[in-house]
Amino acid sequence: MLFKKKHTDYSSESLSVQTWRRFKRNKLAVFGLCLIVLATSVSILGFLITPDHSPYANDQKPELHIKKPGFKAQMLLIRKNELSHKEQWFRKMLFGETSDFTSIPAYSYSFKGFDIIVEEYTGAFPNNGNKLAYNLADVVYDLDDRYALKNDTSKNLIEFHQLSTGEILKINLSELQNNIKEHHIKDNRYLLGTDLAGRDLLSRLMIGTRISLSVGFISVIISIVIGICLGAVAGYFRGWLDDVIMLVINIVWSIPTLLLVIAITLVLGKGIIQVFIAVGLTMWVDVARLIRGQILSVREKEFVEAGRALGFKNIRIILRHILPNVMGPVIVIAASNFAAAILTEAGLSFLGIGAQPPTPSWGEMINAHRGYVLVDAAYLAFIPGVAIMILVLAFMLVGNGLRDALDSKSVDNKPLIGH
Repeated sequence: MLFKKKHTDYSSESLSVQTWRRFKRNKLAVFGLCLIVLATSVSILGFLITPDHSPYANDQKPELHIKKPGFKAQMLLIRKNELSHKEQWFRKMLFGETSDFTSIPAYSYSFKGFDIIVEEYTGAFPNNGNKLAYNLADVVYDLDDRYALKNDTSKNLIEFHQLSTGEILKINLSELQNNIKEHHIKDNRYLLGTDLAGRDLLSRLMIGTRISLSVGFISVIISIVIGICLGAVAGYFRGWLDDVIMLVINIVWSIPTLLLVIAITLVLGKGIIQVFIAVGLTMWVDVARLIRGQILSVREKEFVEAGRALGFKNIRIILRHILPNVMGPVIVIAASNFAAAILTEAGLSFLGIGAQPPTPSWGEMINAHRGYVLVDAAYLAFIPGVAIMILVLAFMLVGNGLRDALDSKSVDNKPLIGH
C-alpha cells in the first residue's frame, strides 16, 4: 500500500478564514458554540415555542403546586367574556399572549343537560374536589358575542342572538358537547413539572435564557465600548492621560465586582435595565487594561509611524490602523466577560436585586426554591443551576477556542497522510 503526503497551501487564505478553520479543529469549542446557538434560538423565538404563552410565562395554577416532571393535567378551557387577546406573531414572540380562555384543572367532567359538571383537581388522593356546573354556551362563547340565551329542553337546542352577525343561532346540544370535547378539554403536559406557584417550569426556564443572554450581550457591549475608548487613549497618548486613566482603573479594580454591582444597583434601583448598566460598568476595566497593553506594544511599529508621517490624524490611526490589529484578544476576553455577566446576573437575582418577579430569571428561580433542596423537590433549584452552569461553560469553551484559533503561531502546514 502506498502513502503520499498532501500539502495544503494556506498562505492565500484571509485571516478570518484561517481563524475559523483553526477554531473548527477544537471539538469542545464547536460544541460550546452549538450550545450558544441553541440558547440564542430559544431566546429569540421566546413565547412562540414555550408551552406557556402567557406574558412572563406566569400562568399560575395553585392546584398544580410542585408537580413532578412529566406530570399531565386535564384542563377545561372556558371562553373569557372579553375581547380577543390574539397578538401578531412578532409581538407574541417578544411579549407573550394573554389567553382568551380561563383554564381550570379538572379531575373529571360529565355532561348533564345543558351544563358540564367539572370536579376540580386538588392533587389529593382521593381527589374530593368541588363540583362546578358551567353552561355549555358559556364555555364556548363570550357574552360579547351573544345575548338572550335560551335553552330549548324540548328540542335539545341552545338558542341565542349572535351580535357579530346579527343572526339567531340554534345549536344542537350534542354538537355543542362534541365541540367542548374536541376544543375545550385539553391535556397539559409539564415536561419539567411545575414550580411553587403552579407555573410550567420548562417555559420559565426557556424565557430565563433570554434574560441571561440579554444581560450578557448588553453588558459586554457597554464594557467593550468604555474599555476600548479609555484603553486606547491611555495606551496611545500616554503621559498624564495614561496616569489618570490607570488610577481610575486601579481604583475600580480594587473593589470586589459583586460589591460594586450591588452598590450601583442600589443607587439606580432594582430591575433588569439597572442590571445591564451595573454589570457593564464593572467589566470595562479588564478590556481597558488589555487594550492599553496591546496598543503600547504596537504604537511604535512601522505602520503607525508611517501613518504619522503621512499626516493622518490620531483618531484615524487608532481606529483604522491600531485597533483592528489588537481586537483578537478583545474578542477572547468578551467571551469570558459574557460568562461572568451571566453569573453576576444570576447572583443579583438570587439576592433579590436583579430581575424582579414575575420576570423569569434563573437566579430568582434558584432563590425561590432553595428551601426544597433538602426535600424531594431539589430539582426545582438544580435545573436552573445546571442551565447556568451549561451556558457559562459554553462561553468559556468558545473563549478558549478563540484564544487558540487567533494564535498566529498555530501550525497550519501540518501534512495530512492519505491514500
